[in-house]
Amino acid sequence: MTDPGDLQKQAEELQKQAEEAMRRAQEAAAAAQAAAAAAQATEPAAASGDAAASASPESGPLGAADIDRVKAGYAFADTSLELGALLNGEPVVDAQIRIPLGMLNRHGLIAGATGTGKTRTLQAIVEQLSANGVSVFAADIKGDLSGVLVDGEGGEKLIARTQGIGQDWAPAHFPTEVFSLGGKGKGVPIRATVAGFGPLLLSRVLGLNEVQESSLGLVFHYAEEKGLALLDLADLRAVLQYLTSPDGKAELTGIGGISAATAGVILRELVSFAATGAEAFFGEPEIDPSEFLRIASDGRGMISLLEVPGVASQPQLYSTFLMWLLADLYNTLPEVGDAPKPKLVFFLDEAHLLFTDASKEFLTQIT
Repeated sequence: MTDPGDLQKQAEELQKQAEEAMRRAQEAAAAAQAAAAAAQATEPAAASGDAAASASPESGPLGAADIDRVKAGYAFADTSLELGALLNGEPVVDAQIRIPLGMLNRHGLIAGATGTGKTRTLQAIVEQLSANGVSVFAADIKGDLSGVLVDGEGGEKLIARTQGIGQDWAPAHFPTEVFSLGGKGKGVPIRATVAGFGPLLLSRVLGLNEVQESSLGLVFHYAEEKGLALLDLADLRAVLQYLTSPDGKAELTGIGGISAATAGVILRELVSFAATGAEAFFGEPEIDPSEFLRIASDGRGMISLLEVPGVASQPQLYSTFLMWLLADLYNTLPEVGDAPKPKLVFFLDEAHLLFTDASKEFLTQIT
């Protein structure tokens, strides 16, 4: 099992490397711009005849041979997502940066300093995935992605920017549905029953040992045999309390029973778990994860946006939901190998807020 501390250190090191690379690129771009400005100042007569010099492929740190290698590296024959033009001091319009659609079957990371366009890059990828018939699920921490619901507003600056990178901009909106956990927000409430969550996953979330996990399994088994609906955490606590009471102890005698000490540990963990806000996630109606795999009537993939207000104060609630969703999808979706395009793509915007103080079990499952 990977130690969460090591994962945090690795993430911090990657962030430092990304920031250092960006700093160097910015310095190189500034140096190239300064050199171009100096050349124009010393040769005013040639400036009018060579107005495009600052935008030429060799105006930045990369030479013509380097740019040709970049072009060749991103010249994919398969359907690809357009991310923009190579920036070499100025955009090199004929050097477009692309990602093949099939590459989205893998893990990816969008990294950069504040204000460098991480969320805008994410939104551009989400929109193109939907346009190519791929469903998308995104945890929208700050509501930045909700703009896909409506047509964008154009302007001179926007048009100039898109034309400058070789793209034709047109306003568009995409089929989108907004969800919220347990009704905490304006979206469609997402809930799961305790029975649907299951004893194994719940044991991982609670951090139970093997003995406590097997005892919790007995509680679920008893409830199923007796037709007792385990809808929320209160239902589970009630059944557990009954099975350790004088009236209920005999119910599990034939299959091992539950000690008072073990029951006490489980009950305390359930109370602590509920105090983190997780109780809002459990209940009815239970959502079917296939809701996130829908395709709109026009063939575009549905974009499912999860509102997550207050995630910094309730990380366990969101990590619990994601563990359940990933486990359910893993168990229900067939193995198809390296498909030409994914069926569902997850995006976790502001991911550090989801991973900070998340449970060890969640970090293990998602990494």
